[in-house]
Amino acid sequence: MYGDEATIRTILTGLGDTWAVVGLSNNRSRAAYGVAEVLRRYGKRVVPVHPKAEPVGGEQGYASLADIPFDVDVVDVFVNSELAGAVADEAVAKGARAVWFQLGVVDEAAYERTRAAGLEMVMDACPAIEIPRLG
Repeated sequence: MYGDEATIRTILTGLGDTWAVVGLSNNRSRAAYGVAEVLRRYGKRVVPVHPKAEPVGGEQGYASLADIPFDVDVVDVFVNSELAGAVADEAVAKGARAVWFQLGVVDEAAYERTRAAGLEMVMDACPAIEIPRLG
């Protein structure tokens, strides 16, 4: 995992509550759906980003981060590692405050670029696992 306890706490509690979840659709069998539910239970606004741009959980979906017409605090990435770096770059361009790569999503170059741009970042971790640990 890339991201220490302090960074995890900062992202989950200190950077804002609007999370764009890239890869979130209405497919309940996908991990993104379950993680989105946990984030909502902890008071986060979850904005789905998926090529279908379908609404999920009552929130309008968007095909890309650039299509979201409001600020996003955290971009949670559920795409494979080969695509994740481009999403991190989009998060920087969008003005997000943090990027979170899910379990199994690793791109060290993207991590370095994102941190160099001034964003907080966690990689290869799951907010649905980490948020209950914060107490």
